[in-house]
Amino acid sequence: MKGRRGLAGLLLLLILAPFFSSAQDPGTIPDGTQGEVFKPKPDSASTSKYVRWNEFDGPLTTLKFGGGFLYEYAAYSQDDVSKQQIALEPAFKLRDFRVTMSGKFKFEKEVTWKLGIMYDGSTSSWFMRETGVMFDLPEISGKVFVGRTKEGYSLHKVMNGYSIWTMERDMAIDIIPILADGIKYLGYLPKQRLLWNVGYFGDWLSHNQSFSTYSSTIAARVGFLPVYSSALKPVLHIGVSFRHGVVEDGTLLVRSRPEANPAPYFIDTKKFSVKSSDHFAGELYYRNGPFIFGTEWNSHMMNSPENDNPVFTGGEVFIGYTFTGEVKPYFADLGIFSFIKVKRPVFKGGPGAWELVVRYSKLDLDDGKISGGTFWRITPNLNWYMSDNVHLFLAYGYGKLNRYGLEGATQFFQTRILFML
Repeated sequence: MKGRRGLAGLLLLLILAPFFSSAQDPGTIPDGTQGEVFKPKPDSASTSKYVRWNEFDGPLTTLKFGGGFLYEYAAYSQDDVSKQQIALEPAFKLRDFRVTMSGKFKFEKEVTWKLGIMYDGSTSSWFMRETGVMFDLPEISGKVFVGRTKEGYSLHKVMNGYSIWTMERDMAIDIIPILADGIKYLGYLPKQRLLWNVGYFGDWLSHNQSFSTYSSTIAARVGFLPVYSSALKPVLHIGVSFRHGVVEDGTLLVRSRPEANPAPYFIDTKKFSVKSSDHFAGELYYRNGPFIFGTEWNSHMMNSPENDNPVFTGGEVFIGYTFTGEVKPYFADLGIFSFIKVKRPVFKGGPGAWELVVRYSKLDLDDGKISGGTFWRITPNLNWYMSDNVHLFLAYGYGKLNRYGLEGATQFFQTRILFML
């Protein structure tokens, strides 16, 4: 009965898809840190008025409403050993539902703001997403964000979650909290093609949030662009990230799902004593037209003498190609890729945009006295962007879990539908 209800809900969402698509073009592209911000047209009057159905030009600030909705399904095929390791059941799941607001204050210098609220299907709870104020400071070749945001570790982690090329981020960056409260400085030197960010974060506001596992964190990232001229032209990105965190309450739980959110955790260290941790990541991305290649590798070093200071490693490598010719834009000032702009949407008689991505990912949580398991997975991912607002993802995965002295294989069959404004 539960499966039938989930299927009926998915069919209803597909029927409603044209209405989401025709509601609005996303307009400016979210930057992954401050998010999409509505900026009025040059001829906008100073008096308050509606510009579009979800955009308002007020006397003190502009205002734009947005949001998103993710719904997904996962099924599995396990060999006999895998069944001994973990029990899996097919499931439909509401992944997340979010409401956002953003705008630009009408000050002499550019000051933008963003507020986000999200229902998290994994924890069945509401919490604040990226929320804060961004100050444009050309005197220091950058911007400063104050509030709740991504720490700035890893290109894949910093990207807007709705714009990533697979259904899930790779397991190796699950260790890094998705959000943090603090201050972050983002800089960019166009002539040198050099970008960076550095931030300090605490948990004074997020102490009881599920994502808050560190009491304080320093994170930094530097990127260099040997090849770059504009957002849609060829780009070669080379980057490194560093993060140091003081662990909340002196204990840490490191675990990851197998890149299928409805599934239980496959690898899990259980709670163990950790004072602090240091994290290093390397990034390499190349995109030329509809072709993209990328890889990241991470080393997570735990300051836990009683457990022989374990080091957990993992990462991903992938290639992707958009058969309909669309290009995933890259924004140098932030060092991220963003949303594909669909040339011929399905709801206007076109084919939409079709993208194929193949990824290998791995995370090893076995080191020192910690035996959390090792899991790797290969995933072909077919992405159908029906419009700028409606996306359908289909994925097949094959992975192996090495844990408890056993090595079991699992096949994954996943689909996701995404709506956004």
